[in-house]
Amino acid sequence: MKYVVILGDGMADYRQEILGNKTPLMVAKKPYTDSLSKISEVGLCQTVPCGMKPGSDVANLSVLGYDPKEGYTGRSPLEAASIGIDLKDTDVTARANLVTVSNEEEYQDKTMIDYSAGEISTAEAKELIEYLAKELNTDKLSLYAGISYRHCLVIDNGKVYGKLTPPHDITGQPVKGHLPDGDGEFYLDLMKRSYELLKDHPINIKRISQGKNPANSLWFWGEGTKPSLQSFESRFNLKGGIISAVDLLKGIGKLTGMQVIEVEGATGNYDTNFSGKAKACIDALNSGLDFVYIHMEAPDECGHHGDVEKKIFSIEEIDEKVVKTVVESLKNSGEDFAVLIAPDHPTPIAIRTHCSDPVPYLIYDSRKEKGVGAKSYDEEEAKNSGIFVEHGYELIQRLMGNK
Repeated sequence: MKYVVILGDGMADYRQEILGNKTPLMVAKKPYTDSLSKISEVGLCQTVPCGMKPGSDVANLSVLGYDPKEGYTGRSPLEAASIGIDLKDTDVTARANLVTVSNEEEYQDKTMIDYSAGEISTAEAKELIEYLAKELNTDKLSLYAGISYRHCLVIDNGKVYGKLTPPHDITGQPVKGHLPDGDGEFYLDLMKRSYELLKDHPINIKRISQGKNPANSLWFWGEGTKPSLQSFESRFNLKGGIISAVDLLKGIGKLTGMQVIEVEGATGNYDTNFSGKAKACIDALNSGLDFVYIHMEAPDECGHHGDVEKKIFSIEEIDEKVVKTVVESLKNSGEDFAVLIAPDHPTPIAIRTHCSDPVPYLIYDSRKEKGVGAKSYDEEEAKNSGIFVEHGYELIQRLMGNK
């Protein structure tokens, strides 16, 4: 028996007037996924537990079968694992975004222009982070380069401040009211110093000349401490693998003992190598893995940027190049299999950030092609099915037929 999760990060949304009062999932041309909905279980699932922030960390842990209320210690430690940072029990970590802020003289008067600094390239970002590390690192603070705009700060023998705002939550807004204070003022000091160091850096001067957003400041969020997660294999008696372009998911994979599968051309956006991810999944299953988790960041990034056209495009690419390819390959293999299709959380275009609303899911099991009356895969059909999974970590049990 083989199992696959096809995770379209942030794929769910709200109805939009510009789309005829429909959601991107309703509008997107996804004939293969819609055909599966007629012979699958379709419903809603609460992936973000009540009282927890709707981050991709919490939500993806849920979909993978882990209760975030038991094992979650923060987002950045998961990313630190992917980067290869060996954390001590006394370390505190924080995600360090390279962002674009406006150029007012006083930092508190600036506006968050772009939480991703124009999707800065990993090569450019690495040079900037290494430059900042030389200037900002101390015996207590260490900066580490990650992928694109996503990096990590490690604080030796630190304590969690707990009031840091994700920059994607305040895109286009003044930073005032969202800045660290009190015990977290050292974060603000680092942000101010980083701005002075980065604003005239040659990379940023070149980016501005090319009409791109400069990476002119660090922004810290997602604090946490060293996590302890049970291995996926010991938990489910399955050999698992994870495919993703982002450090968060790769870190979860490493910490749960799953095989982290790299795909050339995987970017974490709508230009990612969708076909390559599907092929990598098939190859991994043929090579002995029982379970593969394919994570695609593209719909989430498009939601954060308010780009409805690219979000629809991403959903269509997932249907054509991932869902169809993977399911058809599994059918041709002759082996029994089950596939779960779902977002981790909604990232509505209207608010450009995550929310905690339940997400629509689809489970197709080759052993029992039996639908629940759904005509397509979207938020409304999932709601109309009347099926509601209260805890996200129970979804994987339904995939495995243990509901």
